[in-house]
Amino acid sequence: MRHTGLNIVAIGGGTGLSTLLRGLKVYVDADGAWSISNLAAVVTVTDEGGSSGALRKEFGMLPPGDIRNCIVALAEEEALLSQLFNYRFDTDSALKGHSLGNLLLTAMTDITGGFDHAVLAASEVLAIRGEIYPSTLSDVRLRATLADGTELVGEVAISGSHLGDEKKTAPRHARIVHLAIEPADAEPPQRVLDAIANADLILIGPGSLYTSVLPNLAIRPLAEALRAAKALRVYVCNVMTQPGETDGYTAEEHLRAVIEHAGLVVDVMMLNGSRPSEQILEAYAAQNQFPVEADLEKIRELGATPFFGDIIAEGDFVRHDSAALAGTIFRLYDRYGRTLERMRKSSMSDEA
Repeated sequence: MRHTGLNIVAIGGGTGLSTLLRGLKVYVDADGAWSISNLAAVVTVTDEGGSSGALRKEFGMLPPGDIRNCIVALAEEEALLSQLFNYRFDTDSALKGHSLGNLLLTAMTDITGGFDHAVLAASEVLAIRGEIYPSTLSDVRLRATLADGTELVGEVAISGSHLGDEKKTAPRHARIVHLAIEPADAEPPQRVLDAIANADLILIGPGSLYTSVLPNLAIRPLAEALRAAKALRVYVCNVMTQPGETDGYTAEEHLRAVIEHAGLVVDVMMLNGSRPSEQILEAYAAQNQFPVEADLEKIRELGATPFFGDIIAEGDFVRHDSAALAGTIFRLYDRYGRTLERMRKSSMSDEA
């Protein structure tokens, strides 16, 4: 039996969000038991490094990099568009290091009069299979407070991306205990709030906890909308720890950080159920990265239901597999979301 297509909202940034979207787009308006009617991506806009950071500083615009990756992920002709949008100029000129996609979004921001209009126009021109929204149109910056009382300001300082290869062996800073955005009163676009209110399924992550996931949840009205949402809310936990952000973190510590910053916005926590090979685990261990371990009882005590799936692809790196991740998400929804639908319908009948 074919179910009515779902309205899905995916919230995050970095490679994690684009990986998720790549798997989900196959199901947009698809025939069969699993189908998506509307797919919306809510993307963090706090990047300060590389091409995005340079354009942000020079043109006073929001960083385009994560948005660019989401546009590519949702495009019909992804292979060609990926080559085009991710093409980087390596000549010794002012264009060196910039991707063509970032420059295109910069030009369209000027032409259309706003970054949100530029994203919408680019999406329409390229006929992508979904909608993409920046989580805020404010010029926001991250501020992380550490356990020793010191502060790190900006996405680059928090992620350690400025260290390059030195990050693998650099002394670790103290654990992050709180993340804030400046200005604190940043607002999400109304379209983001509408998408959350109308969603059947909301996906948070995967992605860097403090520089891709929590920057969105630190926007107060967005977190409020998530707490009030009627959708099934799923947090897709990272597979490996991340140096500088989640050293030594367990799955429940990832979840606890989400709850401390946004309240209980998670119904189900998706965890990887397969173990990478010992060879690749050794390579990761040399870079101070380890599998995220999970205590299921502690996850339940925090108010979420753990759900395992074989959701990784292993090559030179351990990454979420787009197709496996999407399939697992639908199986999860069939198990928990359909019950939520029936409860809603029963409640509506009682009210009538």
